[in-house]
Amino acid sequence: MQRSQKPGERAGCLPENAGETPKGVQNQMEWYETGDGVETWQEVLLVYNAALRQIETKMEILNEEFQHVHQYNPIEHIKSRIKTPESIVKKLRRNGLDSTIENMVNHVNDIAGIRIICSFTSDIYRIADMIEKQRDIQVMTVKDYIMFPKASGYKSYHMIVTVPVYLSDKTVDAKVEIQIRTVAMDFWASLEHKIHYKFEGDAPEHIKQELVDCAHMVSDLDDKMLQLNEEILELSHMQEVEREEREKERRRQQELENQIRPE
Repeated sequence: MQRSQKPGERAGCLPENAGETPKGVQNQMEWYETGDGVETWQEVLLVYNAALRQIETKMEILNEEFQHVHQYNPIEHIKSRIKTPESIVKKLRRNGLDSTIENMVNHVNDIAGIRIICSFTSDIYRIADMIEKQRDIQVMTVKDYIMFPKASGYKSYHMIVTVPVYLSDKTVDAKVEIQIRTVAMDFWASLEHKIHYKFEGDAPEHIKQELVDCAHMVSDLDDKMLQLNEEILELSHMQEVEREEREKERRRQQELENQIRPE
């Protein structure tokens, strides 16, 4: 399992100068105490990076346990990021909210985001189930875009969860958006995202249709790969049963020979 990050950047973190509010955003954000939560952008970084590390660590442990128990890793790799102040301000403005820390924490659910990439669609629901069973993770919302894809063809499984971050003088429940998708879904989504921004959200209709057609091909590929994997697992199981039967027969023959062998 691999973590993805930008060169010179630690996974889940902004660049080193991100502790300072970027010019042009500083005057847009009004820093003030929320009473029981985070109070400054620096503390936002601290809390949400801590939340990301907790989720990443949990996923690594579960992946290693799955390998130990089932000799299989459902997670291919993990990507994580903290939303930039510019993106947060834009999202608040779109929703008609003032650019404050309080509104950021209460109304922006994807400040911290983690993407879990797996091999097969069956892994997606297996991973989601493992997350839901974590006692210190509270699932707030779930959006299943695999069963119900977006009109664009986008497929993924989204969860908004909270995880407690224990500071020296308080505990902050930090929200993290978790996206779970296959390698093929991630490939399509990455290209669709680039095209969306290239055309500023207004791509020509024929390109939109081509993307939808590609999404269908990706879905067919995922289905085919899952089918092949299940067939391989079934064949492996049959071979293991046959090996066990041959070993049992060999032991029976050995016992019979021992019984009739003259002393």
